[in-house]
Amino acid sequence: MSKPDLIFVAQISAAVGLQGEFKLLSFMDDPFSVLEYSPLLNEKGEPALVITKAREHKGTLVVKAEGVPDRTAVDRIKGMKLYIDRADLPEIDEDEYYITDLIGMKVFDTAGAEIGRIMNVDNFGAGDLLDIQPLEGPTYYLLFTAENVPEVNLAERRIVVDLSGV
Repeated sequence: MSKPDLIFVAQISAAVGLQGEFKLLSFMDDPFSVLEYSPLLNEKGEPALVITKAREHKGTLVVKAEGVPDRTAVDRIKGMKLYIDRADLPEIDEDEYYITDLIGMKVFDTAGAEIGRIMNVDNFGAGDLLDIQPLEGPTYYLLFTAENVPEVNLAERRIVVDLSGV
């Protein structure tokens, strides 16, 4: 059996109460869709978490899981990153990307000069932002739109950005 191609989809956050419930930060387009996958895997591709109950509370996903009976148990797994096998994910459209595929890609300007690397993709509520580490200087965000990012080449692991309108 081959090792799964893992996609980072969620992370265990803080305990909620004393009965083993905790916040689960889902990085899926629809945060609740993470519940469709069980078990969630650890970074080695091994089963790590089976969610038994879930609810929404103040815009956050609050869950209960097998083997997590109380707050102390939650504290032991706090911060754990959870994954699913790429093979279990639906096919995506041509103009859609999994964040994990973008991280680490080289960034080029429209003239073809390399200007940096994608460190992460964040979304604070107003759209996806590319977190770019330039070859020199501090990181910066660029709104991930067709105008700002005219080309994404997954095969060559390169992104072309147009900074003229920024």
